[in-house]
Amino acid sequence: MTTDVVFPRAELDERLSRVRAVMAERDIEGLLIASPENIYYLTGLDHWGFFATHVLVVPRDGELALITRAMERITVENQVSNAVFYGHADDEEPSDFVLRALQKLGLASARLALELRTLFLTPHVAHLIKQGAAQADWQDGSGIVDELRLVKSPLEMDYTRAAAKAADAGTLAAIEAVRDGATDYEVAAECQHAMCLTGSEYPGFGPFIRPTTRLGEEHTTWRGETFRTGDAVFLEIGAAYRKYQAPMGRLVYVGKAPTGVEKSVQLAIDGMDAIAAAVTPGAKSGDAYAAWRDVARAAGLIGYERHHCGYLVGIGFPPSWTGGSKVTGLAPDSQLTLKPGMSFHLHSWFTNTDCVDYFISNTALLTDQGCEILTTQSPQTLIVR
Repeated sequence: MTTDVVFPRAELDERLSRVRAVMAERDIEGLLIASPENIYYLTGLDHWGFFATHVLVVPRDGELALITRAMERITVENQVSNAVFYGHADDEEPSDFVLRALQKLGLASARLALELRTLFLTPHVAHLIKQGAAQADWQDGSGIVDELRLVKSPLEMDYTRAAAKAADAGTLAAIEAVRDGATDYEVAAECQHAMCLTGSEYPGFGPFIRPTTRLGEEHTTWRGETFRTGDAVFLEIGAAYRKYQAPMGRLVYVGKAPTGVEKSVQLAIDGMDAIAAAVTPGAKSGDAYAAWRDVARAAGLIGYERHHCGYLVGIGFPPSWTGGSKVTGLAPDSQLTLKPGMSFHLHSWFTNTDCVDYFISNTALLTDQGCEILTTQSPQTLIVR
């Protein structure tokens, strides 16, 4: 799947129109955006330059202003058609150029919202922006664009499906590479090779590949270990297409599986089926968690709880495939209404319980017809290599 233009101008215009509608409702005259995902969503800017400050100024009317390092000019000119570029040298303060843009747009003393809940805007830069426009009426603009991104357009759903296809390919290759004596380097190499050849770009993070001894380390990955018979190999693989993330997970036993694992496998499958059945248009996020928890309780795991049984995914830049610093989870009692166009990383996870460890996770899309599991090529049943 290829395309010359990541987002057609009509789609960008429609997104901007929805952002401005929220701005009008909240009486915001200018919104300052600093997260890579939200800047990409509104402009299509896709590169690794986001390690340095980027600020997109969105006025309620008129052209956008994009402030980055001056050396990003060619990238911006090639990719961004709906914003005026302001480039600063490395010995200049980015905030000065943000303030220059605000002045040019007539917003220096306006009612402004600054996106504060992002890893990519330092307190230093935020302070200088607010100090330099002290006459403005400042508020926190976090979440405005993030919430609009939760529901995907048909194009975004196509991108998610393409990412899921690559995630499946990477997971299958990783499974095939697991054996007694294999190193995690080999498994990681085969996984990434297969994902790239199936069209994946670099994912938001991962893949996560680790042995039984580190099963509970949520965000660690390969580091030169050798797998041996009796080990459980944790695989959580994420692929990306046009920055749309598709994570999934499987547990693989090396050589032999422990006694009683069949019960855990069926429990994980039943849990996944229950989550998928509960992810329907109009349902609440907490309903999906309750459905998964009911499966656990029916199996006798009365006190077993997790922080969620999945979360929403979409556009993601490193260091996360969750789309920013906030996780929007299928969590206990969550009242988030589920809508067609939302995409998820669904978890049916049973570890450190009275049962043998097992888990599965999948990327899914919510359509008008219900929950569509996208990662269907990798087995959910017991995997022994």
